[in-house]
Amino acid sequence: MPQATKSLTPDQFLVTTLIVKVAVAAVLSTMLVRFPWFRRILLTEKRDWPERLIFAASIGIPLTAGVLVRLLLNFNPADLTLAGAFLAGLLAGPYAGAIVGAMVGLPPVFAGEWAAFPFAVGCGFAGGGLRELCPKEAIWHFSPLFFTDLHRNVWRLVRRFQIDWVVILLAAPIALEILRQTLGHRFGEAHIFYLAASNVWLLALVILATVLCVAVPIKIWNAARIEHRLQEQEKLLMAARVEALASQINPHFLFNTLTSISSLIRSQPETARCLIVKLSGLLRRLLRSQDHFVTLREELEAIDEYLDIEAVRFGPKLRIEKSIDPDSLDLVVPSMLLQPLVENSIKHGLASKTGEGCITIRSTRASGHAIIDIIDNGVGVVPGQADRMKTGGIGLRNVNERLRVIYGANYQLQLDSVPGQGTCARVVIPELVVPARVIA
Repeated sequence: MPQATKSLTPDQFLVTTLIVKVAVAAVLSTMLVRFPWFRRILLTEKRDWPERLIFAASIGIPLTAGVLVRLLLNFNPADLTLAGAFLAGLLAGPYAGAIVGAMVGLPPVFAGEWAAFPFAVGCGFAGGGLRELCPKEAIWHFSPLFFTDLHRNVWRLVRRFQIDWVVILLAAPIALEILRQTLGHRFGEAHIFYLAASNVWLLALVILATVLCVAVPIKIWNAARIEHRLQEQEKLLMAARVEALASQINPHFLFNTLTSISSLIRSQPETARCLIVKLSGLLRRLLRSQDHFVTLREELEAIDEYLDIEAVRFGPKLRIEKSIDPDSLDLVVPSMLLQPLVENSIKHGLASKTGEGCITIRSTRASGHAIIDIIDNGVGVVPGQADRMKTGGIGLRNVNERLRVIYGANYQLQLDSVPGQGTCARVVIPELVVPARVIA
């Protein structure tokens, strides 16, 4: 024979209801914080009226649905009237709290719970009034683990007569729950909804559940605020590092070119004059553009201007070949990424080479990545020295660091060299084709 189902006692049912109620508050808070517009509202303490109304609606609508679920389905954990109205006022001001209180307090009035409306609106005003009094950042310090430091906060309040806002924030929902219990005993469950406790220990659990329904959403939303701010700080830090690295390239290139010009002033003054004219044109391009990212087409145009300068210095000894995939010309690359690689090929690969030197610039697309090669037929280096070159000179170290900062540790400059045959500098970056500029 099947065993008889053992039903819960009233006290056990109340404890279960309280646990589910806190879980409902946590789930609702987690769902709301997943919306970007809700997170944006949480990040600002001074909100205009449209933001306050959006915040009130985003909280009030699901809370009103919870009240309707309680009225229609007799599911008591769905009713978060006190905590919801108080939270809305605490985070968005008294009027937003009153709006939420009116939204959740109106449906019970039609069911005969006439005390629910003024009580809910009062909870919203109570949270809003507390917001006007306490420091805004103190609200976000209210945690579900408030009891761990409660004795220190109370002792500080008693001994030094110093207001501790954690204690005040804790006392407010406790006082409101006690008020609701009092109204319930006075007017009965037919006129205001409350969870009746048969003894003082269950009453303490009811109060604790109310406090947690306020503290848990604050904790969840504050964690989202902190995470968002950390992400913004990481973006700003990365932008600052990219800007610092980019600012190192131009002086490095400029000093090397000026050194070349100074060596030609006496022996080849006309050549030095041509170099100065071409250098001024290249610097004008660099000063006009504040973009940290450009298309490969624009990067190659800048390389051509630089190579014009080097062609004046080397004459027919320098030959340039290009193998550019047309589909890669609109790919976005970091500005001034290739110039240090070309300069390194000329300075270390071709300068000491006897006979004609050749630099090949090649670009392709494969597996969602752009592959750019700078190849020279210079003197080359031994394999171990190629790895040291990436961290030695300013130009290559800068390019390698920019790749790591922008794209991650898996993207680094690749150097392959064969002594006497030449060197290949390869850059592999994720494909990105956008018409808009990324400006610092």
